[in-house]
Amino acid sequence: MCGIAGVIEAGGRPVDRDALERMSASIAHRGPDGQGTHVDGPVGLAHRRLSIIDLAGGAQPMTADGVTIVFNGEIYNYIELRDELRGRGHCFETASDTEVVLRGYIERGPDVVRDLNGMFAFLIHDRRRGRVLAARDRLGIKPMYWWRGPDRVLFGSEVKALLAHGGVPAEPDLDSIKDYVTFQYVIGEGTLFRDVYKLLPGHLMTVDVADLSVRTVRWWDPSFVVEGRPEHEYMDDVAALLVDAARLQVRSDVPVGAHLSGGLDSSLVTMLASRVVDGPIRVFTGAFDNGPEFDESPHAREVAEACGALYHEVRPTEDDFVDWMPRLVRAMDEPAAGPGLFPQYAVSRLAARHVKVVLGGQGGDEVFGGYARYIVAYLEQALKGAVNETNDEGEHIVSLVSILPNLPYLKAYVPMLREFFWDGVFGPMDRRYFRLVDRSGGALSCFSDDFRAAFEPESRFARFQTVFNHPDTLSFYNRMTHYDLVANLPALLQVEDRVSMAVSLESRVPLLDHRVVEMVARMPPAMKFKGGQLKYVLRELVREVLPPSIVARKDKMGFPVPLHLWGRGRAGAFIRDVLGSARCRGRGMFDAAELDRLVDNEAAFGRRLWGVLNLELWFREFIDAAA
Repeated sequence: MCGIAGVIEAGGRPVDRDALERMSASIAHRGPDGQGTHVDGPVGLAHRRLSIIDLAGGAQPMTADGVTIVFNGEIYNYIELRDELRGRGHCFETASDTEVVLRGYIERGPDVVRDLNGMFAFLIHDRRRGRVLAARDRLGIKPMYWWRGPDRVLFGSEVKALLAHGGVPAEPDLDSIKDYVTFQYVIGEGTLFRDVYKLLPGHLMTVDVADLSVRTVRWWDPSFVVEGRPEHEYMDDVAALLVDAARLQVRSDVPVGAHLSGGLDSSLVTMLASRVVDGPIRVFTGAFDNGPEFDESPHAREVAEACGALYHEVRPTEDDFVDWMPRLVRAMDEPAAGPGLFPQYAVSRLAARHVKVVLGGQGGDEVFGGYARYIVAYLEQALKGAVNETNDEGEHIVSLVSILPNLPYLKAYVPMLREFFWDGVFGPMDRRYFRLVDRSGGALSCFSDDFRAAFEPESRFARFQTVFNHPDTLSFYNRMTHYDLVANLPALLQVEDRVSMAVSLESRVPLLDHRVVEMVARMPPAMKFKGGQLKYVLRELVREVLPPSIVARKDKMGFPVPLHLWGRGRAGAFIRDVLGSARCRGRGMFDAAELDRLVDNEAAFGRRLWGVLNLELWFREFIDAAA
């Protein structure tokens, strides 16, 4: 896990070393253990190292046979790949996974990415072919941003690296802000910064050094073409892959721990990891002292005791929220998708005091189908089929009778149900799922008349459709999970990356082993969502692994933050100071009267308040500061 940056100048102009060093310094938190630069005429690469594998060797940039690499991430199958490359005549000077990627590229070119099991973003300068290659892992676990001007192309692990160069203006992108208001993230390659882009997950970009021409290709996309196999075969294969993912991802030359919320995903990851690490594994949990609806720690302790883990707990406070929020917004680069950022950062801070690597359960909801909105969507489909005596999906549909036992999952989602069924019932699948992920309904009231007039909700829906209507499947369930995998998950992984790297901690996510993702994608939808059961596959697999009370849980929490309870304390004063300031009111973006009402009357868990607070703090930290 590290931080990387790159510069390619036009016309053979030499790289400004001072600018490259500024880019590197801006992401020093990602790699406090070492630094290095590579400058070769118009190409410059920078690296900040967090040493995890081969602590003595593995310094970067690393060069061999006219090829130089800077690498961020971990390749979990690097030992097996190194043995294969040795069999083909390659000699290794280090024991690092970085050299495996480098020599794999020398052997196979850009196709090396297909061999890699891991999380990664890297830049390769191939002076033999006069090109720079940028690559990002299949699911976007590791970040890569880029900017192209008339006379240079820039890359960085964080937007801060691009801005630090000095040639990239920090300007807001209004269209992306509309995405944030709708989804709490930006769909596609855009960011909230004008002309700054994400290299999308599973994509490669090649930049020709001679003329700065750019070519981008998608090298991975999950396939939902169903394989006709018995359920028990799928179950056996997924179970074996999960065990192997844990085995590979505990590979480290430094101590490894685990995030543990007490939910199904993190509990499974913790249990699997505890069986393959040396000695008891350290686990890290967070909770709030504001009532049982904000505290999963009893479940986490139960799992920790079951696997003999060393248990650590942190309880972030209202004062922590006030003290940390500005720096968290800066760490994120862009406003975050939900208040969970705050407690996640607290748990990462705790973990970083004890270990250098943590495993977590991120991705379980997207891969195995864990969101309550899937039941909401299929409840409507089941009603539609029962009323009209139709079956839009043939074998894929969930019947009304089969879904009834799982409706208790929706106890906490009555407001969502009320809103969802208020309008458009039995409409097209894409339109209905858009209703479930669209958060603009309440949020738009916080914005000015001019902003609302230019909002163009149909444009947001059209952007949503480009992702949702996957060509490989007619299944409503597959389209929902595919959308969340491609659009929602990268936003959550951005939080995972930033809160861990802000404290120089490496976070690994075994449930996103690409072999697991591909296997589950190919399973019949009716098998994955059997009877409307959330995470049916995972629940069946863990019955003999986890305590029964964890398997049976239907009170999904997702690290809620008691923002609405802090409204009269120091946090409330802080929020009023930010949203009531002359700077905020002078932007012409927000409705001042509605902001005042929101601060006084925010509903439980505070998503609307979180969204506008994050957006205003982002303007302060990046746009105002640059001006």
